[in-house]
Amino acid sequence: MIAGVALVALAILVVLPITAGVRAIAREDLALALSVVLLGMLMMITRRNAILQVVGLMTMENGLILAAVGVAGMPLVVELSTAALVMMLLVVGGVFVFQIRERFDTVDIGFLERHRGESP
Repeated sequence: MIAGVALVALAILVVLPITAGVRAIAREDLALALSVVLLGMLMMITRRNAILQVVGLMTMENGLILAAVGVAGMPLVVELSTAALVMMLLVVGGVFVFQIRERFDTVDIGFLERHRGESP
């Protein structure tokens, strides 16, 4: 918790002096976006569970989208982050399918009915 608060303070202290001549809303938006990216990176570093690391990666991506929306003239960042989101969804779906196939020896839903308590 202390590390998260320190990262948010670091983001504010870094972004606000750099963007002194920009509108106030854009300055705060960039500070918030950088803090979201840093918190996502902290989550990826400190968590050992793969799903929580994917959540951290998605958090970092959402911070990049927030930065791209707040600053005019950055459509490439939005397109790249959308492509990264689709790729991450495919990776997570592939992991789930692989785990189901490994545990039940098939991905056919008909074979899963006996595990739910239903009779075939």
